[in-house]
Amino acid sequence: MTDHNTPTTYLEPTQESGRAFVMRRMQGNIIMLNLLRFREVADYSATPELAPETPISGAAAFQKYIDHTLPYLHETGGDISFLGSGGHFLIGPQSERWDLAMMIRQTSAESFLAFASHKDYLAGMGHRTAAVEDSRLLPLTEVTAATP
Repeated sequence: MTDHNTPTTYLEPTQESGRAFVMRRMQGNIIMLNLLRFREVADYSATPELAPETPISGAAAFQKYIDHTLPYLHETGGDISFLGSGGHFLIGPQSERWDLAMMIRQTSAESFLAFASHKDYLAGMGHRTAAVEDSRLLPLTEVTAATP
């Protein structure tokens, strides 16, 4: 039985969303827009081997994830294009807040998939899992404006 009072959270792609991403056959550079809400205290119960000696915030755990991830992101042709603190929407549901907005540039959908499946990158995913309470990930491609 589903509890309709518990909000749905999104922490990783589903098989269907992954398949839809591949089927889009995105060309050229892509930007992955991440919206992230952090746990007050990071939850390392799924990966205790990565847990620091003393409890840390979700934001601090996410910084550990970024530190771990950057070499593999760069190796696959990607980089962080934007990292900014968030808050509540100016236009949007006032019940939602996002602690961090992050834009990751990748040279192609294939390079993103190579990054996302990199064995050494995946070894540090526990920091992200410990940090994030809820997230959104939106793949974007550049649109060229029509000239009059």
